[in-house]
Amino acid sequence: MKLYYAPGACSLSPHIALCESGLDFEIEKVDLRAKRTESGADYWLINPKGSVPALVLDRGEMLTEGPAIVQYVADLAPDKQLAPPAGDMARYHLMEWLNFITAEIHKPFSTLFNPKAPEECKAMARAALEQKFDYIERILSNRPFVTGAGFTVVDGYLLVMARWAKSLRFDLARWPHLLGWEQSVLQRPKVQEALSAEGLS
Repeated sequence: MKLYYAPGACSLSPHIALCESGLDFEIEKVDLRAKRTESGADYWLINPKGSVPALVLDRGEMLTEGPAIVQYVADLAPDKQLAPPAGDMARYHLMEWLNFITAEIHKPFSTLFNPKAPEECKAMARAALEQKFDYIERILSNRPFVTGAGFTVVDGYLLVMARWAKSLRFDLARWPHLLGWEQSVLQRPKVQEALSAEGLS
């Protein structure tokens, strides 16, 4: 398998999942502005959506969209317990969380990263994100990981959002349980492996 990624982008979530899975995979960096891969390929020809992540499977099929990719990876390595098995109600709660992060956290960040977005829109997006982090803070006040006792692909995805929040000067000290959770996730060797591979601290 090969994962196409941009350093620190949302593709870091499936990168973490792949590292945690123990599966064999390669990575290739994408310049999202130029739409060129590190080897010089036209990224539009690889992924017509033009975005990361994209996971090319060994049989040539391609899978895009982070929440889909991380569930696929988790199912390839069930012993790692990165997601509950299909059919288990806990799996649907995991899907619920992935969708929540995608729609309610990931998407609003796009406004904050857009230099052309009006300041009024950015203020609204920031306020909405703070409200979502308030909710996550309450969840993490009585469990070590987002979905319960163990690390799952949801934690990998939320970690990317927490990194984005820091880069945009959100004060995570406002959410001490979220901050403690982040430090715990960052201590995982496979998370550090993914960060290091992308040249991130």
